[in-house]
This record gives sequence, C-alpha cells and structure tokens, in this order.
Amino acid sequence: MFLVGGAVRDALLGLPVQDRDWVVVGASPKSLIDQGFQPVGKDFPVFLHPRTHEEVALARTERKTGSGYHGFQFHTAPDVTLEQDLARRDLTINAMAQAEDGSLVDPYGGRRDLEARVLRHVSPAFAEDPVRILRLARFAARFGDFSVAPETMALMRDMVAAGEADALVAERVWQEIARGLMEQHPARMIEILRDSGALARIAPELDRLFGVPQPPAHHPEVDTGAHLLLVLEECARVSAPLPVRYASLCHDLGKGTTPEEEWPRHLKHESRGVELAAALSQRWRVPSDCKELAELVAREHTNVHQSLAFTPEARLRLIERCDALRRPERFAQLLLACECDARGRAGLRDRPYPQRESLLTDLRAVQAVDQSAISAAALAAGKKGPAIGQEIHAARLAAIRAVR
Repeated sequence: MFLVGGAVRDALLGLPVQDRDWVVVGASPKSLIDQGFQPVGKDFPVFLHPRTHEEVALARTERKTGSGYHGFQFHTAPDVTLEQDLARRDLTINAMAQAEDGSLVDPYGGRRDLEARVLRHVSPAFAEDPVRILRLARFAARFGDFSVAPETMALMRDMVAAGEADALVAERVWQEIARGLMEQHPARMIEILRDSGALARIAPELDRLFGVPQPPAHHPEVDTGAHLLLVLEECARVSAPLPVRYASLCHDLGKGTTPEEEWPRHLKHESRGVELAAALSQRWRVPSDCKELAELVAREHTNVHQSLAFTPEARLRLIERCDALRRPERFAQLLLACECDARGRAGLRDRPYPQRESLLTDLRAVQAVDQSAISAAALAAGKKGPAIGQEIHAARLAAIRAVR
C-alpha cells in the first residue's frame, strides 16, 4: 500500500496534509474484500480501509475511449504496477508515492519540479482530459510562485485548439473555478487560463476585458483585465468569501462590450454587466448566493463608490434597492466587493475606503427604526396603506440624517 498524490506533495512542501489517498498494488477486489475493505467506488474499485476508513484504490491504468473527460476505460489487475498508476496522473508533483517504510517513489521527477517550482504534465495522456487544464490553473492559484513548464503550456494550447475545452461541462468548470477563486492567488488561475486559450472558450466575457483601457485618473493600471487581476488578489488578501470573489470576478464584465470609439469611458457598463454576469452564472450553473451577489455588484458598484456624495434620500434608496433590510449580510458582501474593487488598482491598495463603513452605519440606523411602533401609531391615527409606508420611510430618512 502506498500513500499517493497531494498528501505526498504537501508533506514535501511542509504544508498541512488534509486528505490522504492510498493505492494498493498486487491486489484484486476480492482479496481486499476478504480482508475487510468496504467497496464504495462506482466507476473503478475504491475501498474504505477497515480501520482508518480512508479511501484505498486499486492500482489502475486508463484508456481514452471518447471525447471530453467521460470517455475513459479503466483497467485494474494485480499486475498493474505503481509506476503505471502514477503515469496516469496529471502533474509530476502529484505523481509521487510514499511506501509504508517512508521511502519516496518518484518515477517522473515530481520532487525535482517541486524544488524548481514548476507545474509539468506527467505524460502526453494529460491531453486526454480537459479538466486538467482547469486543475493546473487551480494549482497555479494555490502555489502562486510556480511557473508552468513551456511544453505543458504548449500542450494545453493544443488541447484548446483541438476543441477539448469545449467538452467541459458546467459542473466541473464551476467546481474548479470556485476552488481556484478561494486559493491565495486567484489571479494566477485567470492568467493561466487566458494564456492557454481556455478562458476565451469557457468565459469569453472575461477574456475580452484584457486590452480594454480605462481612464488612468481612476485606474492607474489602465487595462481592465489587469484591474480584474488586482481585484482578485485583494479579495484573497482580505480572505473574502466565495460570493464576494465571484462577484468581483464579474463586476466589470460590461466594459468588455463598450464600443472602442467610447474608450476609455464606459458609460452604462453596469447595466450591461448585469446581463453578462447573469448569463455567465447560468452557463456555469453558479449557486444562487454567488449569482445574486454578482448581479448586485455589477449593478451597484459605481453607486457605492459615489455614495459619500449622495443625499440622505439617495443613500436610503440605495439601501432599499439592495434589499439590505431583509438581507443585511448580502449588503455587507456587496460593500466588501466594492472595497476590493476600489483597492484593486495600481498603487492604491492601501487607500482608505470610507464608503463601506458609512453605508453600514446608515443601515444600522435604519434597522434601529421601530417599524411596528410607527405602524401602530399610524393606524391609531387613522392612517392606512401608503400613508403608513410614508411614515416608515420618513423615520428611516430621519435616522440616516441623524448619523450624518
């Protein structure tokens, strides 16, 4: 039995080992069952260890039989060697094993590539599974100082050109994108996907942001794509949750559809961005909390940036439009995404962003208004329907004015 994959890699890097995967060589399903292992695998033989309950797989090989990543045929037998099993893995740093005596089995140079900080494919079989493009990009987001081997990047570009990326299904795309967004360097994932050509296939809305200029007075980095990468890095710096990171990914999509003759201005990019964010979310089957926040941030981020100059009436309209009284946590996420947007600009990472706390102060003031008491008093005075709503609105407005 050998410890394989990420557990070996992370141990060599001095990182905490989260999950441990095992491979057994020289065994059959029957021999493992006879020893008390519990079968759980559907596509190929995987078992639970009778004592540790960790997953144990039989050594296997695989053969491409169709397009995409569903078209594989697996073969397990006692004569499948450990080296054959490791050969089917994606990257050399994931193709190492540790024997029970602690010795390292490294037939494909994984330790060498760990030390050189390189992401390199194990074999040409990498090209048989388009999900590996996404996985490599995600590993680049986790290990931000790793480069991609030139031959691996060339292989990924060939895969994209051959249409392999078009075979990716929504669930797997979102699974890998979401995991990559939550890593320490999410911008690296976008960079790798763009360099390989995969971004243009899975998210043309994002790919077209690169090369689109913005006013340098507000965006010293100028390029909209460069701004996007800075915003994602800021999200990681403040440990933003996934909905905020996804909303930040989508917040400026409308700028990619601005006619060139209007550059570097982007009038009404917010409303265009809402439609584009909704379309991307639908295509990737994004969870509702991420989808809704992305549309909200796309629509309102400019208003939040400008809110310090708003009248109390306009600030209350913003709060009500964002449904902040019913969904205060989502409103707080909107403001965090806007802060990351404001600081995700060249040289402006540490500038203050008072808009966030100012609007949260307004929301707390509005929340403190006793709506029930106002309604009861209005009813006692003979008022009904719209008149009661006007009383509540006036009280909320007064509360905002009181904290200004």
